Formats: sequence, C-alpha cells, structure tokens
Amino acid sequence: MEPCYLKYITLSLNLALSISAVTSLPNSPKTKTSLKTCNFPAIFNFGDSNSDTGGLSAAFGQAPYPNGETFFHSPAGRFSDGRLIIDFIAQGLGLPYLSPYLDSVGSNFSHGANFATAGSTVRPQNTTMSQSGYSPISIDVQFVQYSDFRRRSSVFRKRGGVYEKLLPMDYYFAKALYTFDIGQNDLTSGFKQNMTFDQVKAYIPDVLRQFSNVIKNVYAQGGRSFWVHNTGPLGCLPYTLDRFPIMAARIDNHGCATPFNDVARFFNSRLKEAVVRLRKDLPLAAITYVDIYSVKHSLITQAKKLGFENPLLACCGHGGKYNYDKNRKCGSKVTVNGKEIVVAKSCKVPSVRINWDGVHYTEAANNWVYDQIINGSYSDPPIPMKMACRVMDH
Repeated sequence: MEPCYLKYITLSLNLALSISAVTSLPNSPKTKTSLKTCNFPAIFNFGDSNSDTGGLSAAFGQAPYPNGETFFHSPAGRFSDGRLIIDFIAQGLGLPYLSPYLDSVGSNFSHGANFATAGSTVRPQNTTMSQSGYSPISIDVQFVQYSDFRRRSSVFRKRGGVYEKLLPMDYYFAKALYTFDIGQNDLTSGFKQNMTFDQVKAYIPDVLRQFSNVIKNVYAQGGRSFWVHNTGPLGCLPYTLDRFPIMAARIDNHGCATPFNDVARFFNSRLKEAVVRLRKDLPLAAITYVDIYSVKHSLITQAKKLGFENPLLACCGHGGKYNYDKNRKCGSKVTVNGKEIVVAKSCKVPSVRINWDGVHYTEAANNWVYDQIINGSYSDPPIPMKMACRVMDH
C-alpha cells in the first residue's frame, strides 16, 4: 500500500500542474501566459479622426494650433492636444509613431503606415469635403492606397539606399498588426441628412458589409492579425449634443443623449456579429474585437473618480453650453483691426479633461483608454494586444 505522505505529494503535484495549466491559458487577461508575444514588426492602420496622425492635414491643410500643444508642442496632424490611442499602441509595441500615407514630408514607413483620415467613412459619401466635412478617402480608398503601397514598397526597396531605410521589409506585411477604428462618421452622416434613428440603423448592415470586404481584401494580400475597435458613445460628445439638440432631448443621468448611444451600441453589436462571420470565412486570421465603447463610457460616467472633470465640456472651443461651436472650432481665428486673434482656445489644464474639441479626446483620455484595453480586458478574445496574432477558439 502506498504511504499516506506519498499520496499527499502526488495530489499536491497534480494540483500544481492543474493550476499551472489554467494560468497559462490566454483567455484570462488577468493571469500570466506562457505564450510568446507576437513581436509585430509593423502596424497598418485604417480609420477616421480617432486614429488619423496627419492624413487629412496633408490633404486639406494642417489642424491648427493648439492641436498638438501638450506632447508635440505644435500641430502634428492630430485632432487632439497630443497623442492618440494609435500612438500609444505603436509605442507599446516598441514601434515609431505611424506616418500618414498622404504626408510626403518627413515620413518614415519602415514599420508601417497610417491610411486613416479625419472624416473618413466606411461607405463613400456623395458629398464633397467642403459640403459635409466628410473625407472623400473612405475605407475602400484607404485599401487601394494600402494595396498600392504594399506593391510599390517591394519594388522600391530593392533599389536600396534611402528606400531600404524608409520602407517596410516584404515579410512585415504578413506579420504586421492591422488596426481599424472607423464607423462613427457613417452614423453621424445619416443624422446630418435628417434621417431618423431607424433609418440610420437600416443602412448599418451595408456599412458592415463594405467594412468586412476590406478585411477580406487585406487577408487576401497576406494580412493575418486584425485589431478592430468598435465605436464610442456618440451621445456623450459635445458635438452631438450641440448639433442635434432636438434628437438629443432624451438625456441620461450623466448628461449623455440616450438615442445616440443606443445607435452606437446597435452598430457595435452588428460589428461584433460581422467579426464572428469573418473568423469563419478567414480561418487563418486572428481578429480581435475591442470594446472601446464600454471603456470610453466608463471614463465619462466615472470622470470625477478617475481624476477628470467636466466630461461633456470641450477643452478647446468657443462658447455655448458645451464650449462647442461648429462655426468656431478649436484654433479658429477672427481678424480684429487687421490682427488675427484666436477665439477658440484650449483650457488651462487639458490633462484633467476628457473631451478635446467637442468630437475628439485629449491625450490624457486617450492614454487612459489605451491602458484599459492593452491587456485584453475589453477584447474578444480576451488576450493582450501583444498576443493578438494568435488564432483562438471562440
């Protein structure tokens, strides 16, 4: 008969092995994992102003000061006082900040490129930039730019010299992280056309069909790791609250417009369903869905507890209940006695504010959001960003 102490040792070893096996699983972001990190050599980003690092500025004129004041100390193509979530993602992966594809001055694409432009939509708009403020560079155009960039990078890198230093290596495209943050403008474009909430919801399936096609096209060209952000709480933006006061009449306990947040959540639920279908259609792809909505909503509704103030008030703006005026946006100037004067200035301490200019977030808010999503707590599957190349069982 086996001695009791040997049974105890055997049971202890089995228990230790079981615990070790559980803590090595990647589906718990709060536990350590034995899986190796992905070591993404590059990032290729598609999106709108939430991740635009200078695309719109390169095409239609620089976002004026005080944009960029906190980190870059001058305009840097971003609609914020400093860095965006995509900047923190690049930094977290040990990569340089992404140069916008459209910027020909001082750009370095050795570790990726940014195809996002402020005002971009998934569905092409039937208006010009001057008519509606929406970028003509919709996500299908961004994919064309990416495809051309991918093909020409391979050709020009072979010439050596500066091309070899400033363009990504061929294998980077298969190993890169492909990030997507777009869809918000597709929703607001409907409201600008006086559509009802139901009418906006009705065209969301078409928006997501076109979005899914771009993912499939990137996959067809070798992309495998996708990081997809859903859209944030539209009803908590000063822009929405000021621009659509009648539609925003239903306000929750935090001052956010309930109908707009409902539409955003509806979009996000359909986006998540689209991601599930994409996983079935693209078996070799690792597609991570990131719940940005929940993170931003928590930030806004718990602002005071988190060290922020006035969550529905734009830091950089001019007048009104929300310090937002669509005709005098952040950095706007007027001429008085032949002298230009900035009338839409920034607040004294942007680091304690959440909203920057009525639409976008401050660097401090972007940094806080990044800190919440980096470990996979708001991801499906729930794995850290550095392991987002893993194809998981769902």
